Amino acid sequence: MDQLHSEPHPADIWHPKPGPHPVHTIHRVGAAVCGGFLTLFGGLGLSHGLPFFSTRGSIVLGLSSNGLLAVLSVIVGTVLLASAIRGGHTASTISMTLGVLFLLSGLANSLVLATPLNLLAFRPANILFSLAVGAVLLVTGAYGRVTGGLPVDNPYHRDVPESQPSSTQEEFVQQEHNLAAARELAEAERAYALHFANGEQIRRLEIVHQHRSAEHRLRAWCDSSHPAP
Repeated sequence: MDQLHSEPHPADIWHPKPGPHPVHTIHRVGAAVCGGFLTLFGGLGLSHGLPFFSTRGSIVLGLSSNGLLAVLSVIVGTVLLASAIRGGHTASTISMTLGVLFLLSGLANSLVLATPLNLLAFRPANILFSLAVGAVLLVTGAYGRVTGGLPVDNPYHRDVPESQPSSTQEEFVQQEHNLAAARELAEAERAYALHFANGEQIRRLEIVHQHRSAEHRLRAWCDSSHPAP
């Protein structure tokens, strides 16, 4: 199973929430089925003693194969089986990666059929098989992971950090405080201009008038709310 991280963090496509989930089952089953077939295909090819670099190949389970393709099939199949045993997240990542490689292999080998560069002894059936396996691995590996609108119980659903609401609340309180202080300053300036400001307003305005910018004047007004000891 996937190992748990030592520190919690928001879920994303690289760091899913821990614990079993049906999405992980899809990932593991897809990797296990494809890995099992590839291991069997490669194992039978090796048991038949196929020539390693033959470009014609021999038929194994309806597909053409040579020694090199058999070895590669066993390696890839073993990797897929190991990822399925490891856990859903690992199986998903491995499946998507190998799915792309299978698609590229199918396209690349279709260009070298019946040529000396056909080192894997591919035939048209192998091309179709490679494209099909690549598509299956991509679909099962990306299932429930690379998409929008994931449900909250999905292990790849991105959580909203808990600190966000509190930060927004603090900003709102600060804005309200600044608005109230600005109204007080405006009233004190008006009283001062009309010569009926009280002593406390005059004391604080003398501090405010030492500053030019509106931001500094407002800050000075707030800081002067309590007389210096």
